[in-house]
Amino acid sequence: MAIVFHTSPLLWTRLAAMIFACVAFSVAVHGGRIAHGTGDWCIFCWAFSFAGTLLVILVELFGLQTRAPLSWKNFPITFACYAALLCLSASIIFPLYFLKGSTGQRESDFRIVSTVFSCLATIAYMCEVSISKARPGEVAGYMATAPGLLKVCETFVACIIFVFVSDPVLYDRQHELKYCMAVYCICFILSAAIILLCVGECTGCLPFPFARFLSAYALLAVALYLSATIIWPIFNFDPKHNGTKDRPSSCSGTQGLCIWDKLMAVAVLTAVNFILYLADLIYSARLVFVSA
Repeated sequence: MAIVFHTSPLLWTRLAAMIFACVAFSVAVHGGRIAHGTGDWCIFCWAFSFAGTLLVILVELFGLQTRAPLSWKNFPITFACYAALLCLSASIIFPLYFLKGSTGQRESDFRIVSTVFSCLATIAYMCEVSISKARPGEVAGYMATAPGLLKVCETFVACIIFVFVSDPVLYDRQHELKYCMAVYCICFILSAAIILLCVGECTGCLPFPFARFLSAYALLAVALYLSATIIWPIFNFDPKHNGTKDRPSSCSGTQGLCIWDKLMAVAVLTAVNFILYLADLIYSARLVFVSA
């Protein structure tokens, strides 16, 4: 088996991202004294990004793209986009939870190093996505286009929403809130299915044109998220609908997020996903998709 080694900006960017992610979780595990829970999430983000990038590099190094049971036009950029979002979340969460709680100078130094290299890994993965994305007029996989990358962001934001509404359960008080939860689940499942179909090269198995389905789904998702963007804050913050307008005094502490904070975070993330789906609809209407 021949090793194919072609240097390129994309290769060096991937190597840099892999090294930065490796340093981030290695330093945190070695001397950061990271507690379970939030710390485990940050370690997972860095380790998952490192392992996936190593796999991509090895596949391309040994020229195994044609043997991989995946679309190599779609998988690397999809993974890089998820890795960028994961490292970004770790770069925000890790210093918020662990830099303030450092009990010693040595422990604090390790945590600062992990934070810095997490930020560097985020930048490197963003650069990889920028290098890999399709240019105007270029024939590329769907995930390398703007709508494909937006699908990744939409599913990631939905996952964060699920985290906030699940502990404790925030949507079981009223039927309107259950409707919002149904919107989040339906759009997440369909967006994730589209990503899996593209990465698995199964779009041709659908009984209808894939491009037409994408446009119809984008329109449906915009309508659903628009309704959720309106309904969620009304039934959580309007006293006329058993909501609360003011932030409770019990939320003034620093021991994590209270229920009011999580409700507000979900409202903001719902609006963010609505904007993402709206941009997805605009791009999908203009995109001329050419599949190999």
